[in-house]
Amino acid sequence: MIKKFIRKILGVKEDEPARDPTEPDVLGPQEHGIDPRLLSQNAVRLTQTLQDAGFKAFVVGGAVRDLLLGVKPKDFDIATDATPEQVKRLFRRAFIIGRRFQIVHVMFGQELLEVTTFRGAGATNAPKDEHGRVLRDNSFGPQHEDAMRRDFTINAMYYDPATQSVLDYHGGIADIRDKILRIIGVPEERYREDPVRMLRVVRFAAKLQFQIEPDTRAPIATMAELIHNVPAARVFDEMLKLLMSGHALACLKELRNSGLHHGLLPLLDVVLEQPIGMKFVTLALASTDARINAGKTVSPGFLFASLLWHETLQKWDQYKAGGESSIPALHLAADDVLEDQTEKLALQRRIGSDMRDIWAMQPRFERRTGKAPYKLLEHPRFRAGYDFMLLRCASGELEAGVGEWWTAFYEGEANDRERLITTPITAPAAPAKAKRPPRRAPRNRADIPEVDQGPSGASAEFRSGAKLSDE
Repeated sequence: MIKKFIRKILGVKEDEPARDPTEPDVLGPQEHGIDPRLLSQNAVRLTQTLQDAGFKAFVVGGAVRDLLLGVKPKDFDIATDATPEQVKRLFRRAFIIGRRFQIVHVMFGQELLEVTTFRGAGATNAPKDEHGRVLRDNSFGPQHEDAMRRDFTINAMYYDPATQSVLDYHGGIADIRDKILRIIGVPEERYREDPVRMLRVVRFAAKLQFQIEPDTRAPIATMAELIHNVPAARVFDEMLKLLMSGHALACLKELRNSGLHHGLLPLLDVVLEQPIGMKFVTLALASTDARINAGKTVSPGFLFASLLWHETLQKWDQYKAGGESSIPALHLAADDVLEDQTEKLALQRRIGSDMRDIWAMQPRFERRTGKAPYKLLEHPRFRAGYDFMLLRCASGELEAGVGEWWTAFYEGEANDRERLITTPITAPAAPAKAKRPPRRAPRNRADIPEVDQGPSGASAEFRSGAKLSDE
């Protein structure tokens, strides 16, 4: 009693009672403020079908987070106590996938919904590698254990469309309101279970403009090496989501700050410390972010070609200094970079092919006489190579006159093109010195050239908003 009185006099707050992890806070429509019109009707239909069959079913994870932020989610994940086999029997177009943890993909027209069964606390007994990464875990359990298994508090909430209520097991709504990104459980243990969570911390912090809670951030610098133990395909998926988040530059800067880029894009340190390299990467990512935020398609090949261009450029110069002629030297440099990055990031062959085409076109833009420009214009990847060249001009790496000439040639009529071919070129087309700023942007182009990544760009699976499943 005396201690309580003294604490009151000194203004010391009483310790809050410990949260019962098995009992969620339940918030109604007036408390959480979710607009039901932001929900996918197919997600509502799916949860209702499961509930009508006697199962629990909720919209979960990032979709609930976005709904609470007043943003229409790009995709909807569903959590249920039904097993994958039980889910599959209820829907005509349902497919069980996954090794590490089985999930069900349910198709409604072109919309894909991902359904997961509540995961149990079986991670302690699950097979792990020597570093503690969980290799396989198909144990199911009650809903509160599923909430404990999720990565961050803001991703561990459940929304029931039928009752319009939110179940919050770990204070996620408070963290959303405070703009805090906090991992559930002991950070070191959670990162060892799945090192990709460290990349997810970076992506969510940049995308949502949230602060990373100090205890959540603290172990990342010392545990960053664990990323090397993750299968390259998973790292590539996460890097692709990071680059297509609409906040790619902010994500890459946070990767550097956290020490997570080593082994992924190690030359990023060098590139971002050089004025021309920094401007080139900034322009490329700003263009990509603008397209994603406008709902346009993006090309992974163009993205990675931009990020790895200065590494390729450096090797290209080394081969030329060693006596190789320009074009073979560029192909050798591309081979080196792609071989190295394919091993680290599992770059798909199609993406590597797009990168190689974009790089190989660059010397050809300096040939502006005879039939060479017409032949280059017929290249199936011309537009991507052209936009890449404009980025080089805008960053000061290439003379602005090169971009101006090609813009006039590309947009001109037959007579205009013939006149450009026959008119002597007086401006030098050699790369500008680093200290010389670009004279002006290419004619009729914005300061940040928009990358056209349409028919010759990415396939539908890589369009902005494509499903790349979150935890």
